[in-house]
Amino acid sequence: MELILKNDVPNLGFKDDIVSVKNGYGRNFLIPQKLAILATTSSRKVLAENNKQREFKEKKAIDEAQKLVKKLSKLEIKISVKSGTGGKLFGSISNSDLNSELANEGFDFDKKIIKVQGGNIKRLGSYIASIRLHRDVIHEISFDIVKSED
Repeated sequence: MELILKNDVPNLGFKDDIVSVKNGYGRNFLIPQKLAILATTSSRKVLAENNKQREFKEKKAIDEAQKLVKKLSKLEIKISVKSGTGGKLFGSISNSDLNSELANEGFDFDKKIIKVQGGNIKRLGSYIASIRLHRDVIHEISFDIVKSED
């Protein structure tokens, strides 16, 4: 079943993408939740026209995202946490912890756009996270987990 997404759906696609999904997933979840519509010929024509009009507006958003990438690339992030023997953390570090550290540096993001590679972090070291600033602009940022002085 081919559908046109009306909103971003994690692990499936972005708004206005045409995706192919199993019939039950589309019929029982995506369409009733108003996350997608059927990709008929008329809806494809409407989508194509909307994409032409949106293209100009998107260029400005991409330029702003690129400026933000330049600022983020200069940033060095160190998160200090309590840890035990062998560099094992008491608890874990997730995307929300990284988001709060970025907020301390003056960047205001939604924690949903930050993905830490490997999921939750449970050891000291250097790690990489990806920040999706725009559908076409994804920036990878490196950060360090260090032992706190306490």
